[in-house]
Amino acid sequence: MPDLSSLKNIGKEMARKLAAVGVASPEELREAGAKDTFFRLKTLYPNVCLVHLYALESAVRDVDFNDLPEAVKQDLKEFCDALRGKGGSPS
Repeated sequence: MPDLSSLKNIGKEMARKLAAVGVASPEELREAGAKDTFFRLKTLYPNVCLVHLYALESAVRDVDFNDLPEAVKQDLKEFCDALRGKGGSPS
């Protein structure tokens, strides 16, 4: 079974943090999705930021970080802002 660091934009440190929040495999990351996983990370590691969310989404989609569509980036930014209290609910 491939490990998390085999995914694009997921290094050993991020894989360690993901395991700490209960995401131990690429399949678990895909099932949970980037937003739910980011929320878990943010709870345990308050300093994670939008860049981490982009990395998670690009790993789920199996694309390079810079290849995320602008509409997706905007949606992720709004989600991240909502978690910081700068928007509506983090749905």
